Amino acid sequence: RLLKYVVIRTPSNEESDTTPSTQCQFDLANVLKKEMKDLGICNVILTDSCFLYGKIPATPGYENAPAIGFIAHMDTVSDYCDHDIKPMITEKYDGEALALGESGVTLSPEMFPHLKNLKGRTLITSDGTTILGADDKAGIAEIVTAAEYLLAHPEIKHGRIAIGFTPDEEIGRGAHKFDVKKFGAEWAYTMDGGEIGEL
Repeated sequence: RLLKYVVIRTPSNEESDTTPSTQCQFDLANVLKKEMKDLGICNVILTDSCFLYGKIPATPGYENAPAIGFIAHMDTVSDYCDHDIKPMITEKYDGEALALGESGVTLSPEMFPHLKNLKGRTLITSDGTTILGADDKAGIAEIVTAAEYLLAHPEIKHGRIAIGFTPDEEIGRGAHKFDVKKFGAEWAYTMDGGEIGEL
């Protein structure tokens, strides 16, 4: 799912005065809208400003539980995003310096000390010629995957769950047109972190 999302280029543009700041953010929003509907997420709404909302109903007996929301942003930084993004998968990462394709760029544990904690894991990076865009398409993939799991496992009890995907976070404007009422959650978590375990 993450690999599907990252190849859709969605850089925001701080020089734009529109919302979204770039129309390409709708390319991902429309893919997500269809995927959400196909999974059975209810009340899927994509606004003219590229805010995407959806709901998972409460399981029977939990309709009065507090509604909890999950949010992630669809845009990426505009740096190093001017051509096709080619994800690179490294299985059983050895914890050492990692060359990104043939770009001449290397991920180094000296520069990124948390890489040492990823030894033995599978890493997804770009090929070094672009950004990957995991910020925050990883958060989107987490939310959609969790929604898919909950919808497939009704034995997991929960109140109503709200989902929101927003534009333009990277330029500081992703929240100014966020419709809190339409989103409909009493509390929400933004799935946008750095190291494993961060929320």
